[in-house]
Amino acid sequence: MKLTKTLIAVTLTSLLAACGGSDNDSNPQPQMGSFSLGVSDNPADATQVNIAFKQVVLKNADGSQSFNVSTDGNSKQVDLLAFQGSSAEILVEGVQVPVGEYQMCIYMENRETVDTTSSFVKTNDGNDHGLVTNSNGSCGGVGADEADTGRLFFNKSFTIAAGANDYVAEFDLARGIQAPHGNKDYWTLKPTSVQLVNRAEVGNISGQVSDELMAACETAAGGSEFAPAVYLYPAATLLDNMSDISPTVTEPMVAPLAVARVNEITNAEEAVIGHDYEFGFVVTGDYALGYTCVAQNDDPEADNSPTDVEMPFFIHADEQDVTVTKGETTIRHFPGDFTPAS
Repeated sequence: MKLTKTLIAVTLTSLLAACGGSDNDSNPQPQMGSFSLGVSDNPADATQVNIAFKQVVLKNADGSQSFNVSTDGNSKQVDLLAFQGSSAEILVEGVQVPVGEYQMCIYMENRETVDTTSSFVKTNDGNDHGLVTNSNGSCGGVGADEADTGRLFFNKSFTIAAGANDYVAEFDLARGIQAPHGNKDYWTLKPTSVQLVNRAEVGNISGQVSDELMAACETAAGGSEFAPAVYLYPAATLLDNMSDISPTVTEPMVAPLAVARVNEITNAEEAVIGHDYEFGFVVTGDYALGYTCVAQNDDPEADNSPTDVEMPFFIHADEQDVTVTKGETTIRHFPGDFTPAS
């Protein structure tokens, strides 16, 4: 039986040329390493989160190198919700840069007014909104100071070594994107919502959620609106101590490390035959998982709990002793004793 996920990864193979740097034949050639960069997502409560990427800049003490990611003169528009789990869209692939320690900036188009050819968010009600990041400034990139340009700055240094270096900028939208507030009609992307991950140092977690468990959670929640999700916690986090995404989490409660949507699995006839989830780019180690059907009530700017009258949030079931191994995918179903779709 053919299975399809609701979101499909796309990979580009074009080699992008560097705009910065120096060519001086009188100097010895430095040792080079291959650098690739993709973007991926942990999802938010929206149906599309489109970012129009302009360029990627690597910088160190020797200067900066800028890589234009535009296509046909236009910024590269990527819907992050199309790249969940371990899938990633490629911004830069296989460019040669001198080995060493670097910091990085990614530049995007800011749009306060809706422009569906640029950065924007489509919400569950079908409406479109502009998208901006409040960070700006230059890392030495060409055109980085142009109007309506936002900057995502990775100030933690990372290494480019000889050979292949494959990194992913993973956006944690569940924590880092804010809906319009006050008199604003645009969404805001926090610069802290993205982290750089080395593919060589991580693994993945994936699995399915049984229909019985999903139904039991919905019965416990009541109402008619549900958003199923799996939350990732540090090892040995007990079910009763699994917190929401909150600005203030105090012991014994434990904040989640990441959130993954539960998506429908469909067959060749587009009939739903199951539900699955996936965490991509998880650092090797031990973890616990929690399942909820009310992720729509998890406001990252507020404290949500089972006793919240308007937006009750709770983790309904857990899975313990989840071990992630470098370069491998750990399979864990909710609950572990049901027969998953195949």
